[in-house]
Amino acid sequence: MSHPRPPRPAKLVIGMFMQKRDLFGSAAGVLEKQYGPIDIVSRWLSFDFTSYYEREMGSGLSRRMMSFQNLVPQDALADIKHATNHLEAQHSREGRRQINIDPGYLLLERFVLATGKNFAHRIYIGKNIYADLTLVYHDNAFRPLPWTYPDYARSDMLAFLERVRKKYIYDQKEQDR
Repeated sequence: MSHPRPPRPAKLVIGMFMQKRDLFGSAAGVLEKQYGPIDIVSRWLSFDFTSYYEREMGSGLSRRMMSFQNLVPQDALADIKHATNHLEAQHSREGRRQINIDPGYLLLERFVLATGKNFAHRIYIGKNIYADLTLVYHDNAFRPLPWTYPDYARSDMLAFLERVRKKYIYDQKEQDR
């Protein structure tokens, strides 16, 4: 029989993509006020694998990822997704998003994103939000799954998430003291 135990807190990771890179600072500042200090920020990553967002957001989109120093409860993901949706709406102009914000969390064994869209591999977590198992950690590396978005399977993204994982290991040791 399994014995339920409280889950470990997770490393909050938020990605943003936008056409106008100057929006990053203001959005990151709001997120920092809500979730605490940002500890790792990626370089700008190209977002050129799909044209899905072009009609709404324009072309030439760039993505930037960040992780936060404070660990979060895993069950906070739905509320975080609602908060980032609200921030997206605040940055919208004429009904079009200027910024797309993707919250998720990282654990030693997986990387999970929040979404409002249901699909076979997504698990409902409440408040009209689903958890998307995006990557699994296996054989000393994050591994994409058949449904992983192409930008999350890229080597530069995986390298960023590996840095975040190492920081998460350190954060856990500090928290366990």
